[in-house]
Amino acid sequence: MMTNGEKLTATKTRKHEEYSMSFVTSCLRGNPAALLAIVLASVTLAAQAVPPQGRGREGGAGRGGPQVLPFEDHAGFVSIFDGSTLKGWDGDTKFWRADGGAIVGQTTAENPLKENSFIIWRGGEPADFELKVEYRINATNSGIQIRSVRLPPGTQQGRGAVAGNWVLKGYQCDIDAENRFTGQIYEERGRGFLAMRGQFSYIPDSGGPKVVGALQRSGDELLKVIKVNDWNQAHVIARGNMITEILNGHVTSTLVDDDTKARALKGLLGFQIHVGEPMKVEFKNIWLKQY
Repeated sequence: MMTNGEKLTATKTRKHEEYSMSFVTSCLRGNPAALLAIVLASVTLAAQAVPPQGRGREGGAGRGGPQVLPFEDHAGFVSIFDGSTLKGWDGDTKFWRADGGAIVGQTTAENPLKENSFIIWRGGEPADFELKVEYRINATNSGIQIRSVRLPPGTQQGRGAVAGNWVLKGYQCDIDAENRFTGQIYEERGRGFLAMRGQFSYIPDSGGPKVVGALQRSGDELLKVIKVNDWNQAHVIARGNMITEILNGHVTSTLVDDDTKARALKGLLGFQIHVGEPMKVEFKNIWLKQY
């Protein structure tokens, strides 16, 4: 005989299935708003249907607890950094080098940056992919650039003309030494802040980002899992118009981008060094899986 709790779970599950099916036809006809509604409804109803922690049949987190994706799982991935040279990478060698098993970007008081600069992977322009990388930063700001385009010298933008040969525009998984912005999805030389740490954001075909949901942990809670001046593990998943960033096993931000004029569904990968005080950022164990 089913308990009251099991009856409630079964009822919510049935309602969830009926609700989802009512949208399927609309989604197949190309209605992205309906697709987003399915995603949000699935997350909400599934969360409601799961027993609280410690009260499921098996105890602990129950079936609804987080199932962390093993960072060390490289099945289907390809290493895109050989650990000792910059073969396959393109950046200003005044600032970038291979050292100690990592790609290192460094500025000094004697060798400062005049504009943000990038080292670019020249192995293609991934569309749907997963990227895993470990990073460490000691000052200022950096980022993991995805689905980006290179802006040639002389390109005019609001902040003036591009001067260097290694300038990218596009989505960025933000990194900074103080972890004010680490874990958010940003658009370099574009729309700016898209999904802050702890947010599920949606961008419609016209208008700016809208926060449509919160993640399992808040931005402040997620801050506690990010290491300072130490190695962090970043896992970026880009599928279709959805981007998810995971740091040290925790989802930090998710973006669904329906802005057909501004979004990118493929592009260059790269890493950033930022104008400002002298800094050093390192990237190692760089793995890419394309779909």
